[in-house]
Amino acid sequence: MAMLNVADGKQIYFEYYPGDKLPVMLIHGWGTHCRVWDTTLTALQDAGHAVVTFDQRGCGRSDKDFQDVSIGAAADDAAALAETLDIQKLVVNGWSLGGAIAVATAHRLGDRCAGVVLTAGATPRYTQAADFPYGNPPGSTAETVKLMRADRVNFLMELSKAVFAQPPSEATLNWTLSAFMEAAPSADLALAELDTLDQRDILAGIAAPVLSIVGGKDLIAAPDIGRQAADCASNGRVEEFPDSGHAPFIEEGPRYREVVLKFLDTLK
Repeated sequence: MAMLNVADGKQIYFEYYPGDKLPVMLIHGWGTHCRVWDTTLTALQDAGHAVVTFDQRGCGRSDKDFQDVSIGAAADDAAALAETLDIQKLVVNGWSLGGAIAVATAHRLGDRCAGVVLTAGATPRYTQAADFPYGNPPGSTAETVKLMRADRVNFLMELSKAVFAQPPSEATLNWTLSAFMEAAPSADLALAELDTLDQRDILAGIAAPVLSIVGGKDLIAAPDIGRQAADCASNGRVEEFPDSGHAPFIEEGPRYREVVLKFLDTLK
């Protein structure tokens, strides 16, 4: 397995697939792992793109006992991975909480970021503020963590169901639950961070094009959050997936892959 030392001797798992076209980094959502991207990954490979993906701290095959599992730490890891692989230009694509990590990573990459895809991203804010009437009430993610820690398996089963707009197949549901169950409880702290996250200024400062993909029936990241992300970006646009919940890359996979590949073709 390919592992990268990132903090205090601890490691994250990553995969790198070389290609002739612009490299794309796929950043998974909270509590899952890089396997959620497999249909997207193979489509990118078939189109000639280099692809890099990794399991975040506490998730998948990465070490579980990190002290720092913050969004910023994950972005540091993503930037370090790009540096280690000597990637000069990179597109970042983040799902859910991975969208917030993607924005933070783009900020760290600066001119080396060629584009950003936010897939049902939990950015620029996930909770409401006086000047941001979108998303969940303040304190809601802390309450989510509290409920999850009281009954983890059943909570994650219900979360797995909520990912999708329509009831998924039994195989898809079990696969989603198994991904969540691989994460260590320490990863919960990254989720709680969404209560105070505010990336509006960071998004506004990203020069690269930003594509925000919104699930019209998303019950986890309210559609207006993704629309606001595109509005905040200096060069942003929205692509709506009206029949999708929180996972358009699974629920409307063929169209999702088409939209992403067309976006990549516009980048340099």
